[in-house]
Amino acid sequence: MKVNIILAVESSCDETGVAIYDCRRGALANQVFSQIDMHRAYGGVVPELAARDHLKRLPPLLQQALAEAKLSLQDIDAIAYTAGPGLLGALMTGAGYARSLAYALNIPAYPIHHMEGHLLSPLLAAEQPELPFLALLVSGGHTQILAVDAIGQYRLLGQTLDDAVGEAFDKTAKIMDFPTPADRNLPPLPDKATRNATTCRAL
Repeated sequence: MKVNIILAVESSCDETGVAIYDCRRGALANQVFSQIDMHRAYGGVVPELAARDHLKRLPPLLQQALAEAKLSLQDIDAIAYTAGPGLLGALMTGAGYARSLAYALNIPAYPIHHMEGHLLSPLLAAEQPELPFLALLVSGGHTQILAVDAIGQYRLLGQTLDDAVGEAFDKTAKIMDFPTPADRNLPPLPDKATRNATTCRAL
């Protein structure tokens, strides 16, 4: 069976995503729902709440993606879903939804490694990097330098020994009582800075 149109499901953490990709024409739809407002009161992502909300958001996001792409479910050739790493409950929700839908449509379902998705995303750009290339992978839970020799062939050259950059950022933001999410509230802060230096003790 030739696969042309792929439905993709993302549910690894606090965003629910449904996208449709045509191997001939590129991305046709990309629908994302962020749970930031729901988790803000807790100062971070609550895994159980995240998993439950994914289940609630996936059906309407699927319909929105199909409408954006001007397609029906019968046009889908395969379904790809995030298989990890990520929050276990959230991953199971997305995997269960994707695999059930694939079973009902009698089409294949493919588990996709979350970090490999990040690693290969430059290949979707209009100007693709030539293989092999060197990649710096910086996400919430991973900071790695990898050599990408070919699709499916990667060499880990180095990584953080304790917290990834994203984890260190979140922990520092929490200690300094930055509003959640810190990454969105940080850019205006330098404008409010003073010339008075502050010495912080080592943690």
